[in-house]
Amino acid sequence: MEKVLNWKDKLAARIPEELGREIDIFEQQMELRKQGKIDEKVFAETRLRRGIYGQRYDNGQRHDGKRIQKLKLSADVIKGPDTLWDAPGMMRIKIPFGGLNPAQLEVLADLSEEYADGVSHVTTRQDIQYHFVHIDDTPALMRRLAAVGITSREACGNVVRNVTACPLSGICRDETFDTTPYAKACSKFLLGHPDTQDFGRKFKIAFSGCQQHPCGLVTMHDMGAIAKTKVVGDVEKRGFEFYVGGGLGAVPYKAKLFDEFLPEEELLPMAQAISRVFARLGEKRNRARARIKFLIAHLGIDEFRKLVSEERQKLSPDPRWTDFLSSVNEPSELPLKPGVSLNGHQRPEGFAAWCATNVYQQKQPG
Repeated sequence: MEKVLNWKDKLAARIPEELGREIDIFEQQMELRKQGKIDEKVFAETRLRRGIYGQRYDNGQRHDGKRIQKLKLSADVIKGPDTLWDAPGMMRIKIPFGGLNPAQLEVLADLSEEYADGVSHVTTRQDIQYHFVHIDDTPALMRRLAAVGITSREACGNVVRNVTACPLSGICRDETFDTTPYAKACSKFLLGHPDTQDFGRKFKIAFSGCQQHPCGLVTMHDMGAIAKTKVVGDVEKRGFEFYVGGGLGAVPYKAKLFDEFLPEEELLPMAQAISRVFARLGEKRNRARARIKFLIAHLGIDEFRKLVSEERQKLSPDPRWTDFLSSVNEPSELPLKPGVSLNGHQRPEGFAAWCATNVYQQKQPG
């Protein structure tokens, strides 16, 4: 596919205004860095918040998916400490709850071939990563992603990272309810939110649809929610078994139970209140102790819960907290046609073993 040089004009009508403005600002910051008008450490932070990593293998080469191209190195321009401007880099792209549609998959495939090495790497936290990306190509990459509803914004940095969910969400036959609308709303609400911009370290969130399977790995995250229902009067209400303070690393912690039943309408305001407490009291100087798990271990879960509750009471009402709830019960997808047997054909040898490990009976009929 031939590259189109001016993606900004070509895709202007399809890119959300706020996201388009963000990309324009980053493009301007790139030019200022080339002119030496932005400090290298400041620029490194701003590009990382857009998912753009500098990798320290400054071999002066770039692979465009078809061939290795020799680069004319700008040795006097760097994009961060010890990282030359022309050195190939890595770009991380956020895919909330791992959800992609066909149009998005096609664009991701095209971009991997045009700007990287032809491979879209799927990460453990449901992101997509490209390697061997030149920083000059990143604004075009971001615009083409934005045009199909994808962003790399805050895929790195001391912010809320990609919001993940159980990979079987929506089809799991054991789930209490589908958590993907909640994961999507949480990701959208916290992306770029003023209360999530002053963390000492990154913050990771996960959702799971049931308690009996650990598919969402909720208790190893900074914040996690497990789908749960509760009968109030004669009405069954949705909510979450809510956890905070988990994490791996050199000092692993299992997340603490914050609330046995957090009503669905309190999910986003509680996430905001937790963000405010973490931003205010979390460690800033020592990165090794700056995750929220250390703050909770220091305060104790009861004191942390008290502080968050106080913060929650101070928040001004925000319609975004509950606007999305009107659509969470929309019908799931149905098959285009009924499921059928092998139409009388004899099952080949080894079919039973293959079926036992490769086929999952989802909750939708057929």
